[in-house]
Amino acid sequence: MHIIVVGLNYRTAPVEVREQFAFAEQDLPAALHQLMNTKSVLEGVLVATCNRTEIYVVVDRLHMCGYFIRNFLEQWFHVKSEHFAQHMYIYEDEQAIAHLFRVTCGLDSMVIGETQILGQVRNAFLTAQAEGATGTWFNRLFKQAVTLGKRAHSETSIGESAVSVSYAAVELGKRIFGAFTGKKVLILGAGKMSELTVKHLYTSGAAEVIVANRTLSRAAELAEKFSGTPSTLEDALKHLEEVDIVISSTGATGYVLTADQVAVSMKRRPSRPLFMIDIAVPRNIDPGAAQVQGVFLYDIDDLEGIVESNLEMRRSEAAKIDVMIAEEMDDFQLWLKTLGVRPVIRALQDKSNGIYEDTLDSLFKKLPELDEHQRKVIGRLMKSVVNQMLHDPINVIKELSGGKQGNEALDYFTQIFALQELMDSGQEGGSSSPVQSGIQERPSVSEFTVPKTVFAPAGVLGG
Repeated sequence: MHIIVVGLNYRTAPVEVREQFAFAEQDLPAALHQLMNTKSVLEGVLVATCNRTEIYVVVDRLHMCGYFIRNFLEQWFHVKSEHFAQHMYIYEDEQAIAHLFRVTCGLDSMVIGETQILGQVRNAFLTAQAEGATGTWFNRLFKQAVTLGKRAHSETSIGESAVSVSYAAVELGKRIFGAFTGKKVLILGAGKMSELTVKHLYTSGAAEVIVANRTLSRAAELAEKFSGTPSTLEDALKHLEEVDIVISSTGATGYVLTADQVAVSMKRRPSRPLFMIDIAVPRNIDPGAAQVQGVFLYDIDDLEGIVESNLEMRRSEAAKIDVMIAEEMDDFQLWLKTLGVRPVIRALQDKSNGIYEDTLDSLFKKLPELDEHQRKVIGRLMKSVVNQMLHDPINVIKELSGGKQGNEALDYFTQIFALQELMDSGQEGGSSSPVQSGIQERPSVSEFTVPKTVFAPAGVLGG
């Protein structure tokens, strides 16, 4: 079996392409079920953020898996593969694992070291787990990746400088105005990104912030934290005439502001320019608004590199995290390589327990005069002999199974102790899939060779 990640991100696809592949949060369960019905897919997790859409899967074979995943994307998003294939990347096995670790640590983000992606990956995994889309491999891998992400931020200084997409948006506004003193800002959306943006705006001296949201109560909740003014999205149009900057970050699937709506508002303020920063994916503001006289519109792709000075420090800290990732890679691969030894050891233990119980039963029948205490003493001694006899063989096969000849060692071990029949009968009686239990199939060492890229090259894994 193999671990695969297929995706597109801010580095390989512009926002106009990424927004076509944005999974709505409420649609994730249905999308996961459709993904799990895709041929060859045994486990799956969907990671969808403003800067990336990635599909993590465990597959039973590599052949044609790229084709199957592209078909899934075509069917779900109703976009032909020729329109997106050149923007996609695929990583296999070691590279896929390394990529996930880099993502959770914030090393693959537009803003290196940002922490929001860690929570997003964790939520994606928990959603997939709740929908029954994960099993033995991903339950281990994603928990390890999230733990690593937490370590990366607690044991290094990669997150200390104020650098995020919301921070970058405010920095762009400061470059335009020089300062926010006396400026009025309209925020569209009241989510986490918007809250961070409002916080940066007030820190930078904004005179007034209006928070507009589809749900007025949520807008009021956020506005109250910063002495701002709440508004509904419908009433936001009225505020376009009075504000200097609009920063949009809603979860809407269509445009919140159209070019025509912006044009009408601008006629009422002919001498004052309007700066609009759209950090949502899909975009909230019609790109056509940029053609309206006096409007200056920027989207999330315009923010890349805007805080380069702070990123230099983060890059130096990233080197420390690379060492952590290498250690975690070794740990996961050792676990993966030894996964196949578990059913063999279990079969040996079951066989030895059967012999122990049969022998004890036979002995007690031949010696009926033994009292209960004598039977317990004999039973404990015999059990001790069995455990001591198994101790060294079990430790040796654990060690050998992680080596280059691991599969051959397991085969010899199975033959020496005549375990195949017991293992076969155990498989027939169980209902777990190979990926869920690790019983029916064990990964081959040869599966972890240097992987190859199937779609268009995605560039380096890091920043």
